[in-house]
Order: sequence, then C-alpha cells, then structure tokens
Amino acid sequence: MKLSVIIPSYNEAATVREIIARVRRVPVDMEKEIIVVDGASSDGTREALRAEEAVPGTRVIYEERREGKGAAVRKGLEAATGEIALIQDADLEVSPEEYPALLRPILDGESDVVFGSRFLGGARFRTASLIANRVIIALTNLLYGAGMTDVLTCYKVFRLRTLEGMRFTCNGFDFDTELAVSLIRRGVRIKEIPISYTPRTYGEGKKINWKDGFMAVWNVIRLRFSRRAGKAGLP
Repeated sequence: MKLSVIIPSYNEAATVREIIARVRRVPVDMEKEIIVVDGASSDGTREALRAEEAVPGTRVIYEERREGKGAAVRKGLEAATGEIALIQDADLEVSPEEYPALLRPILDGESDVVFGSRFLGGARFRTASLIANRVIIALTNLLYGAGMTDVLTCYKVFRLRTLEGMRFTCNGFDFDTELAVSLIRRGVRIKEIPISYTPRTYGEGKKINWKDGFMAVWNVIRLRFSRRAGKAGLP
C-alpha cells in the first residue's frame, strides 16, 4: 500500500519546505510518495524545491507557466503511483499530522473517500470566507441531495480507483467543487471527519479571492445541468 501526497504550489517559498518536512515525518504505516507541482513560482519556491527533490520519495513537476490549482492537482494525480491519494496545500492552514485520522476510514474499509471538514472541527473563518463557504455548501446540498459540511476543504483523500473513468476540466480553485460534485453524482459516499484550520491573510500569501468563489458557485450550478457531469475526471 502506498500513499501519494499531491502538493500544488505557487509562490510558497516561506512554507513549502516546512510542509514537505512535516509530510515526511507523519507516520502513516505505509509507503509514502510526495509529488509537488509548482506553478511557475517566482519567489524562490523553485530553488527550495530543487533541494527537496533530491530526497528519495519526492518528485517535483515544474510548470512552464502557472495553470492553476486544479491543473496542478490533475498533473499530480496523473503522476501518482499509490493506491491512495491525498491533496495537501503548500501553506500552513491545515496540518499533515492529521493524516492518520484522515486515512483511517479508508484503511478500515468504511469509505473510499474522506474529506477533512473544517466546520466539524470548529474552525473560525473570516466573514467573507465563511459566507462563501456556506453558500457553496448549501447550494451543493440543495442541487445534489448531499449532506456535506465542507466542500472547499483542502483535505480530500481517496482511493485512486474511485476516479477511474472520470475526466476533470477545471484548472483553478473550482476544481474542488468539480471533484466533490463528480464523486457525489457517481454515488460515492464521502466520509467527513473534523480537522483543524488556521486561515492565513492575503498579506501572508492567501490566494483565493471573490472571483474564485464566484467560479465555484457557477461550477456547482453548471455541473448540475451538464450532460457530462458525473463523468468529469482525469484527462
């Protein structure tokens, strides 16, 4: 059994090496590979990653131009060789030390997909972020008959076989909604467990904004009425 940790990064020089180090240290009782996909960073992230990719079990994919979080995750999934994949942001908003709890429902055969819910974990959000998240959660539950508590969470963990036959098209942060909606429409049960969450400010490097929120909302609606919805997945 192998865990593939997919880390999309863009201008995360201040945090990317710490995240990688913490991912390496966390015990998961299985082989682990780290795949970082860098979106043409210009702040020194690439230089930091060149040192990290020399460590066995770590692979870095360098994009010539930034294509977005969704495109980076898709490239990471294409390169993954594990049975289980986990998506990890390159910032410090969520904690790799929670991997054992995230993996447990999958390893116990309870579910093939686990989302880490910031809301179940009692996280505090800034007002604008809270409103955007609540709207997207409510819309997803209304349109798809789901019972999700967190759709935009970073921590999405799943057996890679669960995505077989899917085709994803979103390149930006709206990939989060595309993945969640595609799994729901396929009838996959998503197990949610509480996680901790420490939001950072735009001054500290946060990149998602109101435009991304709008695209996420539009994506939830678009996929509901798309004939291709439910077939979204890997290229």
